[in-house]
Amino acid sequence: MDSGRKHIDKAVSRYSSLFALPSYRNTAASLLILCMIVGFATVLSYGLSLHGVILGLVLIGLLSLASFFGDYLTVRFLLGEDPIMNLRRCSFLSLSSNAILFVFALAANLASASLGNPSLWIKVLSIGLFASLILRYLVFYVVSFANPLGVLASSMTQPALFLAVISVVPIMMFGFGIYHLIHFSVAVLAAVLAVRLFTAFLDVSGKRALGVPSINLFRAFLANWAEGLNEPFEKILEQLGEEHDIDVSILAFKTERGLKAAIVIPNLHPGPFKNVGSSPLPGMIQEALEKKLGCVVSVPHGISGHELDLASQIQNEKFLSHILSIAEFDFSNHYATPFVRLEENGVSASCQIFGDHALLTLTLAPKTMEDLPPEINEIVIREAKRMGLTSAVAIDAHNSIEGPFNPEEEVIAPARKVIMDVSERALGYERSRFDLGAAKVVPREFGVKEGMGPGGISVIVTNDGNNMVSNLREEILSSLGELGIIQGEILTTDTHVVNGVVMTERGYHPIGEAIDHERLIDYIKETTADALKDLEPAEASWRQETIHGIKIIGERQIDDLCLLVEKVANQAKKMSVILFSAFSIALISIFTLL
Repeated sequence: MDSGRKHIDKAVSRYSSLFALPSYRNTAASLLILCMIVGFATVLSYGLSLHGVILGLVLIGLLSLASFFGDYLTVRFLLGEDPIMNLRRCSFLSLSSNAILFVFALAANLASASLGNPSLWIKVLSIGLFASLILRYLVFYVVSFANPLGVLASSMTQPALFLAVISVVPIMMFGFGIYHLIHFSVAVLAAVLAVRLFTAFLDVSGKRALGVPSINLFRAFLANWAEGLNEPFEKILEQLGEEHDIDVSILAFKTERGLKAAIVIPNLHPGPFKNVGSSPLPGMIQEALEKKLGCVVSVPHGISGHELDLASQIQNEKFLSHILSIAEFDFSNHYATPFVRLEENGVSASCQIFGDHALLTLTLAPKTMEDLPPEINEIVIREAKRMGLTSAVAIDAHNSIEGPFNPEEEVIAPARKVIMDVSERALGYERSRFDLGAAKVVPREFGVKEGMGPGGISVIVTNDGNNMVSNLREEILSSLGELGIIQGEILTTDTHVVNGVVMTERGYHPIGEAIDHERLIDYIKETTADALKDLEPAEASWRQETIHGIKIIGERQIDDLCLLVEKVANQAKKMSVILFSAFSIALISIFTLL
């Protein structure tokens, strides 16, 4: 596995489970139960009586009102149109922070009542306020896109209302004065200062590594995982990206009725994840060209890795507009060789020559394969020229995943031999006129959560997904033999729109892991049968172009970015214990002196 994919998949597995929170209904019910416990516990800590029970019921009502109204006020007015901190998330945060405050409030009431020391109540409760506000302010500061004043107000409003109600009984008993305000003010100031120091420390790592504050990067990650917002993260990628030239090959087929099918092989990588960068690009290319050409379009995976992820949707549109502009064809290749396949040393290569252009596919199935190294392209082009062909293009079948993958040891040396042998064997066949059929289906029951992208299944057989479970390729090819298909290959697009949408170790399902194999094979057989019915004499046309000035993320940048995410997460664990413990000790010391 290339380092970029390894680091990205680690980041995906860490962050794809974020914001897996309970529903608002469950959170609200839990918050109401907490208010009931707090209300009665506050009164009962000073003795059991009918008057206390009535007062407890009143407190429950006031606490519930303070909690729910505080959250509504925060979301509706203080956060503005913040895309992340909605009512569900704010309520869950309130539940968590209120629970902390309640524990300290109960301890404060019990301690002051049993020891007969009224000043102890404010000291313990102030420490609870400090702990509660650290959690609340940290979450709002890191996650929210609101302005600093809105973040601070959102952090303080709901706890202030909750604290005011929870303090009613003790204040009735002990009174309230400037002494209490000083303690509360010190606690609030300490919480704000602790969080700001903590985040400033974490920001240093990002600024040193990428010139981007770590919190900004973290917030952009969360925005994408929580709400599918790609713009914040893509702004960072555009800042880090570098311009690059991208090769693209299009093999189009025409019959007497017009354009029949097109295979588009862009030498870029559809990543890094979900809807960020070029992740959705295979589907975008397919949709745009099908609309323009009026035929079945397949977009298999070229030879490329995460070092060729496009930086943003801006770059996607730029690349797509170039493809649409070059999708004009001169059909002069009337002859083709048979489809030839060889397997040597664990690498299987297929080759078919149209005119004087060779189309190759490579797979390691049933062994694991991931993105093939770019050296493969150099080997393919060199062998094509040596054999007198005008050009050749290779497809990464990307159709088997099970365990680890070491491209240097498992691919490059055996691929060089099998590419040469399969090309020579194909050249040995007489070229003749050929027929072509094409069909497509988009299964409604399979979506990105099951590992299938919007492109569905097309025959010139391509599946729109990110890799495929081992041995499924062999099952499919075997079943197609029942239709008279002697040779073929099963390809996936490596689309990354499926990455980061499910909570699995990989962060996505390869084709066949969450899809019923029998149902998938039925779809493929039905589509293949439709394509066979559609067979008619065809001719081919090649377009090979280099598109200049496309901004990519780059292998070094993607490595640095994902390593930074991991580094900052580890730093945050250590730093939070040290810093917040130090502030807690300091705060206790100050309250002892007051």
